[in-house]
Amino acid sequence: MCQRIYKGCGEEEFVKTIPSRFIRGFSDFYLKILEVRFLVTKSLVRKNEYRDSVVLMRISKELEELEGVRKASVMMGTDNNKQMLKDAGLFMDEVRSAGANDLVIAIDATSEEAAKQALSKVEGLLTAKEAEKGEIVYKTLGSALSALPDANLVVISTPGEFAAREAMRAINAGKHVMIFSDAVPFEDEIELKRTALDKNLLLLGPEAGTSIIGGVGLGFANAVKRGPIGVVGAAGTGIQEITRLIDVESGVTHALGVGGRDLSQKVDGLGTLGAIRFLANDPETRVIVLVAKAPATSVAQGVLKAAKETRKPIVACLLGAPESLVARQGATYAATLGDAAAKAIAIAQGKKPKEVTFTAPRKQIEAIVERETENFAPGQKYIRGLFSGGTLCTEAMLILQELVGDIYSNVPLKPRLRLPSTYKSKRHTCVDMGTEEFTRGTPHPMIFFKPRCERLLREAKDWEVAVMLLDNVLGYGANPDPAGELVGAIAEAKKIVEKSNGYLSVITSVCGTARDPQSLEVQKKKLEDAGVVVMPSNAEAARIAALISTKGKAWGKLK
Repeated sequence: MCQRIYKGCGEEEFVKTIPSRFIRGFSDFYLKILEVRFLVTKSLVRKNEYRDSVVLMRISKELEELEGVRKASVMMGTDNNKQMLKDAGLFMDEVRSAGANDLVIAIDATSEEAAKQALSKVEGLLTAKEAEKGEIVYKTLGSALSALPDANLVVISTPGEFAAREAMRAINAGKHVMIFSDAVPFEDEIELKRTALDKNLLLLGPEAGTSIIGGVGLGFANAVKRGPIGVVGAAGTGIQEITRLIDVESGVTHALGVGGRDLSQKVDGLGTLGAIRFLANDPETRVIVLVAKAPATSVAQGVLKAAKETRKPIVACLLGAPESLVARQGATYAATLGDAAAKAIAIAQGKKPKEVTFTAPRKQIEAIVERETENFAPGQKYIRGLFSGGTLCTEAMLILQELVGDIYSNVPLKPRLRLPSTYKSKRHTCVDMGTEEFTRGTPHPMIFFKPRCERLLREAKDWEVAVMLLDNVLGYGANPDPAGELVGAIAEAKKIVEKSNGYLSVITSVCGTARDPQSLEVQKKKLEDAGVVVMPSNAEAARIAALISTKGKAWGKLK
């Protein structure tokens, strides 16, 4: 007889007795099921202790790295967050009464001791993160404004149900506002943006995850040089990719993230109109770049018309929108984020804009394709893209569909290409891992890499997969070592395919600059040392992925 003790939720313990012949007769798989079936889930609610959501995401990630911790979520007790905890299996009775200003800590661990140790570390991590930020915490907006009367920008990251109220107070106090919070009702967003326009103030957001104002990065942003180019975007990683590429040869005055809903037909680009006006009145801004996923035609026309009236050169990258829509308003069309950066730089330097497919010579690209395809097994042909940036995912799909055909996704370009299951790929697939189904109860994938690493290993077990296409986003707010998080899983994925007598090509780009905390060159070297092909931009990474998966046949479709 074999005796095993399992510890379950709460304080219960029980003994499971298994005949030894049963253990010998079955694989370890069955024992593993028994071992993970009984886990310890602990939660703690700290009343009236509001904390910044980015800080909480990073703490959640650090807790999940502790030995014995399977899942960890540290978040505010909003209704939306409580639903995320339910979906993640982390909802306990004490969480039920938590309010939007209460801090909720939920731990799922393999033992009582591991859960207790994780809970005990939260206070130290909160203190350390606040010390890193070097910020003075004010209890109310009024006290902050009294202490800092000359401040002209208020960043709001309170729960969505309170964000609109605080934003309106800031606007009425004559301050520009950036709302990092989500879950703000449409009607509140529209009212805020109309009021801000009337008062000649900026209203960025809600869900404004990225901005650079006067050289200062807010939310997820890269460290870029100051220069003559201004950016307005309804796409966070789109702003990051464009600004970091501009940084190579030029610089940015301001990059204004207006929130993903701003160019919807409901909001009608009100935030974008205010941001365009702001850049039009800025004497240092000589060129304006607009970036977003393709909005409705009527919304795009209104925004482009307002941009034209600034009498400044406009570069428009509305991913998926027809070139004719942009050209009719006299703007310079950019099909990709890299194209937008290159054209904005050229215009700022007084040069004629031109399109560039690859920044390296064709012979060099052909050599990479030949090297990456020579050990493919028969039948290897599909691309699987795993992205932390939604705009980067969309850009990659737009490029790939022209070169290899249909791309399935959880955020498809066409309804018929939606994956039947988000968690199972099909043929050529690109997945945005920053969508709600992946982030419920867990940090954003630019911070937390475990789900992407696990998905990478699953994809490697599909014998038809030839290429893994990844993004790596650096900057403030992002993971301190993205490449370090990925290289172990990449090495294991390559070994899985090698055991099947095949070869896995891994392609990526690194969205970052030399001055980012993670260092662009350091990250690139780690990836290259792991056998990853690192391309200068997300667009070039998608193009070479298509060339490799088709063994060079896609050359004929490249412009």
